[in-house]
Amino acid sequence: MSTFQAPKGTYDLTPPDSAKFLAVREAISAPLRDSGYGYIETPGFEDVELFARGVGESTDIVTKEMYTLTTKGGAELALRPEGTASVLRAALEANLHKAGNLPVKLWYSGSYYRYERPQKGRYRHFSQVGAEAIGTEDPVLDAELIILADQAYRSLGLRQFRILLNSLGDKECRPVYREALQTFLRDLDLDEETRRRIEINPLRVLDDKRPDVQKQLTDAPKLRDYLCDACKAYHEEVRALLTAAGVVYEDDEKLVRGLDYYTRTTFEFVHDGLGSQSAVGGGGRYDGLSEMIGGPALPSVGWALGVDRTVLALEAEGVELDLPVTTSVYAVPLGEEARRALFAVVTELRRAGIAADFAFGGRGLKGAMKSANRSGARFTLVAGERDLAEGVVQLKDMESGEQSAVPLAEAVAELTTRLG
Repeated sequence: MSTFQAPKGTYDLTPPDSAKFLAVREAISAPLRDSGYGYIETPGFEDVELFARGVGESTDIVTKEMYTLTTKGGAELALRPEGTASVLRAALEANLHKAGNLPVKLWYSGSYYRYERPQKGRYRHFSQVGAEAIGTEDPVLDAELIILADQAYRSLGLRQFRILLNSLGDKECRPVYREALQTFLRDLDLDEETRRRIEINPLRVLDDKRPDVQKQLTDAPKLRDYLCDACKAYHEEVRALLTAAGVVYEDDEKLVRGLDYYTRTTFEFVHDGLGSQSAVGGGGRYDGLSEMIGGPALPSVGWALGVDRTVLALEAEGVELDLPVTTSVYAVPLGEEARRALFAVVTELRRAGIAADFAFGGRGLKGAMKSANRSGARFTLVAGERDLAEGVVQLKDMESGEQSAVPLAEAVAELTTRLG
């Protein structure tokens, strides 16, 4: 037993469960790779100000949940709590928006960190796959990203998720709504922290999950009633594109998401089998974020899907993923000469693209065959001194139990044929 354990609120990914996470990452990224999105990777920590400006100084993420540190040189850094601000910063720094091909379409996968009360589906270290389309204002782009996320989840076999959709307006119409909402909220019976939020970011109050707060919000002004004509038309086009693509969604006028940078389209993927932590992913349009962090005007849209939560959703639906086999052939040598001969065969199998493993450590036949069984290999190769003297190896089909002698020189070709 080790003296050390994983920090509170974190987890280790170990086989065989880790294979599920790899499969989920692959499934989410596959539609993106087929749609012109290129891979980007950013550092695990950034300047604190990047998130303070981009995510929003009034958000819980910045005020309560960021892990921050001071370097020996005095720089203030933060472990990244989300991916969009980092990706946009990297795109601006590399001048990707000046390459002449907008939008800049990027996807990423990585770990993120938030100091939260640990519970199932909410961790202090978590994994996401995300996508960003930078530099173009087009409802088709918003619809594309939602459709690709829907496609990814359906390819995994998920069916019991819902897509919530809303529009948050823009810099023209949202200030008018903000003022009307503030006037309404100031008359409610709310705690001091929530009252402070009214003055900084009143839309976040709509996202409060407490029943006593939600009860008071029944008659709150509706953002849809304040949308300008341009925002209404934009949102209707997104809705029409999704409907035409056969993507089912629900209009949710209280959906605001937890970050300050969203404008117009905002959406969330939820799964009712996860209890209180029902959101498995989400995103939206963030047309002003580039300017917030010192860049030019670059209207953009994106999303992030939680790998951890997606795995939990799969388990809630009882979906078994078709995972690739880790071992197709397991070699069991009996004696030193056989070790060298079978290791050469295993190396050749691997070069031919066949998953092969080896009984290391000079174990006896009984123990080695137990390992072969545990590996899940379809075939086992066994060879001893007598087999090598005859120039053969014993090939055993682990499903049928049939065993036959195969010429050593033809073992790779035989296995390639049998494995198809």
